[in-house]
Amino acid sequence: MVTVKNSYETVLVISTKIGDEAISGLVQKFKELIEANATLDSFVEWGKRKLAYEINKETEGHYVLFTFTSSPDFPAELDRIYKITDGILRSLIIKKD
Repeated sequence: MVTVKNSYETVLVISTKIGDEAISGLVQKFKELIEANATLDSFVEWGKRKLAYEINKETEGHYVLFTFTSSPDFPAELDRIYKITDGILRSLIIKKD
């Protein structure tokens, strides 16, 4: 049986209120999670950026972009983990063609 692999991109916006050490910890946590369950193609830390609009009374966020290849069931689990992780302001996972 051949398992289907798809390419995905995910962008995380992490709260800057949690501090640099906690931000690094979250970035590392998700990098390791993706590497354990998928093939990490690229990882770019955009750093601190001004948000387009206020989220939870915050005007800045720490942006991180991951590009990975995985089976179709992993992104749903990744999204679930994003939603229950403190310090994540927003996240987006898209399937690339």
